[in-house]
Amino acid sequence: MKQHEIAAIFSRMADLLEFKGDNPFRIRAYRRAAQNLESFSGDLETLGAAGRLREISGIGADLAEKIQEYCATGAIQAFERLQASVPPGVLQLLEVPGLGPKTAKVLSQQLKVTTLGQLEDAAKRHRLQTLPGFKARKEENLLKGIAIVRRGRERMHLGIALPLANELLAFLRRAPGVARASAAGSLRRMKETIGDLDLLVASAKPAGVMRAFTTAPFCARVLAAGTTKASILTQDGLQVDLRVVEPECFGAALQYFTGSKEHNVQIRELAARRGLKVNEYGVFRAAGNRRLAGREEADVYKALGLPWIPPELREAQGEVAAAQAKRLPSLIETGDLQGDFHLHTTWSDGSNRLEEMAQAAQRRGYRYAAICDHSPSLKVAHGMSAARLRQQMREIQALNKRLKRLRLLMGAEVDILGDGSMDYPDEVLAQLDFVVGSIHSGFGQGKTRLTQRLLAAMRNPHVTVIGHPTGRLMGQREAYEVDLEAVARAARDTGTALEINAYPRRLDLCDAAARRAKDLGAMLAICTDSHSVEQLEQITFGLGVARRAWCEPAHVLNTRSLAALQAWVARKRRRVAR
Repeated sequence: MKQHEIAAIFSRMADLLEFKGDNPFRIRAYRRAAQNLESFSGDLETLGAAGRLREISGIGADLAEKIQEYCATGAIQAFERLQASVPPGVLQLLEVPGLGPKTAKVLSQQLKVTTLGQLEDAAKRHRLQTLPGFKARKEENLLKGIAIVRRGRERMHLGIALPLANELLAFLRRAPGVARASAAGSLRRMKETIGDLDLLVASAKPAGVMRAFTTAPFCARVLAAGTTKASILTQDGLQVDLRVVEPECFGAALQYFTGSKEHNVQIRELAARRGLKVNEYGVFRAAGNRRLAGREEADVYKALGLPWIPPELREAQGEVAAAQAKRLPSLIETGDLQGDFHLHTTWSDGSNRLEEMAQAAQRRGYRYAAICDHSPSLKVAHGMSAARLRQQMREIQALNKRLKRLRLLMGAEVDILGDGSMDYPDEVLAQLDFVVGSIHSGFGQGKTRLTQRLLAAMRNPHVTVIGHPTGRLMGQREAYEVDLEAVARAARDTGTALEINAYPRRLDLCDAAARRAKDLGAMLAICTDSHSVEQLEQITFGLGVARRAWCEPAHVLNTRSLAALQAWVARKRRRVAR
């Protein structure tokens, strides 16, 4: 869990340094390190003890020393000094979308605004309009930003919750008497944000499990503890609820505590119609109370005349009827994915070199990977000129001659400009194997204009995928207004795929939008938008979105073989060019 704590500190340090007007390269180093630590899945303390922290992308000697300091003492003195050097509450202000360091400094110095509450009060009383450049629209946007921050604090995004759950489960599985352990609740359903974390353990000796759980190092506070149930707060402030059941009840409890409330209501109604009752202890005959199932989750569904329903579908969105009609989808799985279409390198704002990203993709068993660094308009991300892009293409071609099992695709993430044109001319795009078209600016243009920009990009024969189609960043930026129905239909008609961006703060498209796009006939692509080798593992989160969207392998572009993918790209170029 320490990597998440340190990532949060490094991110805050970047914010404070930006507030103070520090060196932008230093700020960028902290942001990159924070991002990479969030996606790091190894044992940080073991790596530190072996002196190997610099193996993590973006971690140099100075940052490695700070990580060691935190692991040893639970604090980073440089962070403490930095916090003390700015007005109290600045970090709160910097969390608000649309409120940059310069604005935060003006607010703190001229209006003495240093907390979210003070900012909200000043905006509601229109005090902000007394400052140069502030108008009613900006006050309104800041109030929306405050609401986003508060919602983000109430729930944890999947990218933090899932690794934490895996660490807690690994701990519980080592506890005496534990036969089985699993996450349940919204995490097991792979919802994009998590409130409380629900864990389930099978054990004939619950007292020992309770003792281990409530005295573990990750337990900051015990909220409640009984003989088979306990609730704690972790050091990150996440509430974790543990339930211990007898092994013969584990499957029934897992079903009961995984499904949404609405799904479980439908299951109980179905059971009642069959003369049965279902609870966390099993499936029973209503007459006589004889147990029919409970040890395995699949047996619970079988006793009701249903096939096992994947956890991601248990949202009362038609899955029970589909199961009864034997029409449940064969959901996409990790092994179906042949590659990733959205990887960044040191050529723009990535942390790793071309070869390192290629090796990481190859280790995952991928057959192809598209290098899609930024185009020139995104200057903050060191977007590449056409000349630099051609130079990178030559390096990719040379690297492909050395790679054995992987093909690197020459690609680019190309900005969709304000008028819908692309940031590279068509003669440059035509030389690429793959093009991700993305909007990175002008989010406030309005629904009609933003939709037209996306439609224009899809009409370009060289644009393969629309990246992060709604532009959202959970806890930081709402999705921009766009007509997703029109976008999905245009994607279908032009043969352009829509991205499910697996970066856990994006998950864009979201599950509902991805399902609707699929139902309208649009092709989807699950991409990590990786800026380091560690982030390739985030494909898990995009896969969760696709499964919640009822996607089968045929609905996702990167399940295709390299030859089939190339044929698909060529077909789009021919179709749109006519």
